[in-house]
Amino acid sequence: MFMGEHNHTVDAKGRVIIPAKFREELGDEFVLTLGLDGCLFVYPNDEWISFVNELKGLPGSKEARQLQRYFMAGAAGCEVDKQGRFLIPQKLREHAGLDKELVLVGVLNKIEIWSKERWESNNTYENMDEIAEHMSEFGLSF
Repeated sequence: MFMGEHNHTVDAKGRVIIPAKFREELGDEFVLTLGLDGCLFVYPNDEWISFVNELKGLPGSKEARQLQRYFMAGAAGCEVDKQGRFLIPQKLREHAGLDKELVLVGVLNKIEIWSKERWESNNTYENMDEIAEHMSEFGLSF
């Protein structure tokens, strides 16, 4: 399980260091794809396979096909180098607005990569009581 928040930078070649705690769970090879809310998603290979199987199981609706294309067209296999870095392809850096400073956030079965600016502006947690109340409809209790 991934958890925690780590501030890092992307170098001139588009490489990012994976925090050691994340690297242990992630392994040397993993999948990076377009995320939601303006971030990128990083999945260990086994979690990626589970996610892809969920995508396969969606109905044949236009929305389902769009969602499948969104995640699959944006996906890239990645490897960690000897310095604990991996390359974020240019297209994905542009999607997430990654310039220099970024935040890696552990979110259960995946890691989210955010530009520091987007992270700070989109994750203020101002309405958490309201969100928590809504989630109780799904059986989540606090």
